[in-house]
Amino acid sequence: MSLDGTAPEIKRGRKYDQVVAGARKVFLAEGFEGASVDLIAKEAGVSKATLYSYFPDKRMLFMEMSRLECERMATETLGVVDFTAPPREVMTTTASNLLRFLLSEFSLQMFRICTAEAKRFPELGQAFYKNGPEMGCNRMVAYLQVAIERGEIICDDPLMMAEQFTELCKTKLWTRAIFGVQSEFSEGEIAEVVTAAVDTTLARYGA
Repeated sequence: MSLDGTAPEIKRGRKYDQVVAGARKVFLAEGFEGASVDLIAKEAGVSKATLYSYFPDKRMLFMEMSRLECERMATETLGVVDFTAPPREVMTTTASNLLRFLLSEFSLQMFRICTAEAKRFPELGQAFYKNGPEMGCNRMVAYLQVAIERGEIICDDPLMMAEQFTELCKTKLWTRAIFGVQSEFSEGEIAEVVTAAVDTTLARYGA
C-alpha cells in the first residue's frame, strides 16, 4: 500500500508473462510461504530487481497469477457455452468444465494455500474467491437470467441457484481430491457427478 492509501499498480512489460509463469510454477510447488522471491526470480529467469519492478511484493504477484488463471478458465468455459441452447445442455457443459477445473492441480493447490494463509494473509483467499468462485457464479447468473426470461428456468434468486449448482458439482470427487484420498478420476466418475448435479438442479428449478 502506498503513502496515499492506494494499492501500487502492476507494471506490464516484455517480461511480465515470464515472471507470472515462473511464479505460478513455484507457488504450486512450494506453497505461498515456501515460495521465496529468490526462487521465483530464478524460475522466471529474471533478476530480483526486475521482478520487483513488476510486482512490489509477493502477495501482489500471487493474486495476479491467481486472477489470470481464473480468468483463463472462465473464458474457456463460457467460450464453448451456447446461451441459446436448452438449460440441460448449457448446465452439463458448464458442470463438466467446472468440475475438471476444481480437480486440477492449480485449483486444489490454490485452495490449500488460501486456507493455510487465511489468518495471516486473508487478502489471498479474498482475491482468489473474487476471481474464481464469485466470478464464475456471476457469469452463471447472467445465463440463468436469460433462461428465466425465456421461461426455461423458474427461479426468483438466480445467484442462490448458481451457488447451489456449484456446490453440487463438488460432490464426492472434490472432497476426495482435496484431502488426498484420490488423485485420478475417470471420465465415468466425472460424468456421474455432472449428471447428478444437472438432474438435481433441474428437478428443483426446471420449467
